Amino acid sequence: MTRTIFVFLHRWTGLALASFLILVGVTGSILVFLPELNHWLTPNLYPGRIDGAELSASALLRRAEELTPQARATRIFFAAPGTTIVSFEAKPGAAEVDALYLDPVSGDALGRVKQKGLPESLGDLLPFIDRLHWSLALGPWGVWLLGVVALVWTIDCFIAFYLTLPANLLRRRGFLARWKPAWLIKRGASFYRLNFDLHRASGLWLYPLLLVLAWSGVCFDLNVVYCGAMGLVFDFEPSIWKRDAPPMADRGEPMPFEEAERIARDLMEERAAREGFTIDRRVDFTLDRETGLYVYGVHSSRDVGEKYGGTTIAIDAYTGAVHGFHAPTGGKGGDTATEWLLELHMANVFGLPYRILVCAAGVAIALLSVTGVVIWRKKRGARRRSGERSGAVVARTEELPESM
Repeated sequence: MTRTIFVFLHRWTGLALASFLILVGVTGSILVFLPELNHWLTPNLYPGRIDGAELSASALLRRAEELTPQARATRIFFAAPGTTIVSFEAKPGAAEVDALYLDPVSGDALGRVKQKGLPESLGDLLPFIDRLHWSLALGPWGVWLLGVVALVWTIDCFIAFYLTLPANLLRRRGFLARWKPAWLIKRGASFYRLNFDLHRASGLWLYPLLLVLAWSGVCFDLNVVYCGAMGLVFDFEPSIWKRDAPPMADRGEPMPFEEAERIARDLMEERAAREGFTIDRRVDFTLDRETGLYVYGVHSSRDVGEKYGGTTIAIDAYTGAVHGFHAPTGGKGGDTATEWLLELHMANVFGLPYRILVCAAGVAIALLSVTGVVIWRKKRGARRRSGERSGAVVARTEELPESM
């Protein structure tokens, strides 16, 4: 009875999620190699390392505002060697502004890329694929929807694993021998059997990674549920982004970029010296006008990931006082576990072999969805034919003379 219920749940959950999982699987496989694809498709935006000393974050933000007088710069991200990306918020009455790519050495504009809507140029394509992957390119509603998809997928991972086990779990004798076929693909099998074996075996071999990808998707897109569940097991540091602060209009203008950058950089270096970690490179610098915070991020020896960085310090945008500090490791267990989970999701650890594995897993997720639909259609067709035959027998019986 229990198995029948789980088969029913797995079948209809899989059908409901299939289109979403195909989309996130394929786009995720592409995004694994995002840095290389950026450089290959848009060398004008990602030219590679440039000789010379890079300008400060504040100087680049000033340059971006000179080139975009209708908007205020909010964040600079040192995306790759030779490329920085500046985000904006439009001034009152002005239209939304695309992200500006700058040469970090000269401050020259490399180009602009849309942050919303459909792609209109080659430079818009990969950012659009990125938005598809984490929000269906639908903004906050898309984030919420994919968060629900990831949560249901996580639960279904456990159901699917249970269904691979031998039917009679109480029979301990020969358990591994009875479970072995679930891990294999039968040679010379029919099309249906091949689909079934691909669906079951690929899910089993990649099961730990699929579970990591599903649960980390909840962390990305449905964080309140993730933190609630993980909080039952781990402790977390308070988020440095959360703050009850009056609107910035009530407090005047925040301190200039230059002063805030100097204070934040000095505080980060003091923290590194005090706690014994090293700073590798700067990653981003953000002014959050809603909370009145400047946030300065670097890649440090306390980061797990290879490409980006999560070591951050937040200061009051008016006084320069420290609001909070976050390091991916070395603190609370929940923060460390989350950091590993997210970096595993982004294929940002263990070098090229793991990136290839995650790329293959994205393809496998799409394959699992397609084979699942094929299995369902085959079984539905069989049930219909069985029902038609039964109906035909009943009809013929009803047509017989009553004397028979």
